[in-house]
Amino acid sequence: MAAEHEALMQFLYLAPVGLVQAKADGEITLINPISAQLLMPLSRDGCLDNLFTALQDVAPDVRRLCQAFTAPRGRICDGVHIPLHGGGRRDGPGILALSIVKLDAGRLMAVLQDVTLQVQRDRQLRQSDAWLNALLASVADYALVSLDREGRIEQWNGSIGRVTGHDDAVVGSSYAVFEPDDMTTAERARDLLREADASGWSVDEGLRLRADGTPFWGSAMITPLPERDPAAADTDPAYCLVLRDISDRRAASESWRQAVFADHLTGVANRRGFFHAAELELGRACRFPRPVALVLFDLDYFKRVNDTHGHPVGDAVLRAFADLLRNTFRAVDVVARLGGEEFAVLLPSTDAAQASAVARRLLAAVEGMTVRVDGAAVNFTVSAGVAEWDPQLGGIDDLQKRADRALYAAKAGGRNRVVGWTADLAETAR
Repeated sequence: MAAEHEALMQFLYLAPVGLVQAKADGEITLINPISAQLLMPLSRDGCLDNLFTALQDVAPDVRRLCQAFTAPRGRICDGVHIPLHGGGRRDGPGILALSIVKLDAGRLMAVLQDVTLQVQRDRQLRQSDAWLNALLASVADYALVSLDREGRIEQWNGSIGRVTGHDDAVVGSSYAVFEPDDMTTAERARDLLREADASGWSVDEGLRLRADGTPFWGSAMITPLPERDPAAADTDPAYCLVLRDISDRRAASESWRQAVFADHLTGVANRRGFFHAAELELGRACRFPRPVALVLFDLDYFKRVNDTHGHPVGDAVLRAFADLLRNTFRAVDVVARLGGEEFAVLLPSTDAAQASAVARRLLAAVEGMTVRVDGAAVNFTVSAGVAEWDPQLGGIDDLQKRADRALYAAKAGGRNRVVGWTADLAETAR
């Protein structure tokens, strides 16, 4: 037995990945140096006594997932991606992959890997592959649009009419005319032009509108014209927009997006989807300053709902609240469930006052709704914390901390209210 134990210890310490052995309640019994290095920055108190506690801020559902696994042994999760610090720290891992195996009734084995660079490479490959396939698959369903330096449509041609139904009256309009009003902002439209300048192209996929108002799923690529004259008039062609109708392939792409970026219970973005979108949006705000606001929502006394009515009713309440969030905020806003009863909304091109106004409107709507399921009628309230990003912040982590402190103040102040972050808020963690 001593030899087997020594062999196990050598394996733990020499393994090229993080390995943690824990009890069923998460208490850590063995941990190798790589795991300690990955988990220590996540620990609130600097201790690594419990795996679930170490991961609670970035993967709050891990405890529930392990407790819900009733088989005597087997794989609980495999390669689940956990975003850390907005999905990309410059001084450490940005995304961890977590796998957990139940060894027996009392033991768990967790495997941790830093997959930040791998995820970034995969993202770039998917984008490149998507456009190679798009350009090679068919040349009959695209619109070729010339844009001036401000992104205005420079001239009309038959391909525009064929795909979008617009006639020459569209000339002079922003290329955003092909998108629903609440799915973009003026800053976002300019972002895609600047991204094309920086990297040679920009790609965007999402809902588009034809001239008669009918929607279709479109993929748009913008490329700078290589022969453009820097001294030419601002209205001269500067970009080429290729707009394709890919509605026939939306089911496959949406299925992949849902599997990777959507919360399984509510259908809104999950933590990974939220931090991915936040990383991109704050990156744009750094390059081209504009306001960005974050609202954190937390359902008040939600544990009472589960304890009184059961988890199925609690799940119905979470779904109803997620639907209300989707119907209240714009399509361009990122609505996400971060875990448990906590939700987040990232609002591009929105300041704290505007975000607070929408949050108060949502709280009023919550007060007026009743969720009815299986004979139970549930009323509930919500607290919200609001923060606005500024260039002095390090990234989404700092913005989230400010919103979280404001949310804590809303809870401490009596709940069912919206509180905006101010510099004098106590830095006490919830």
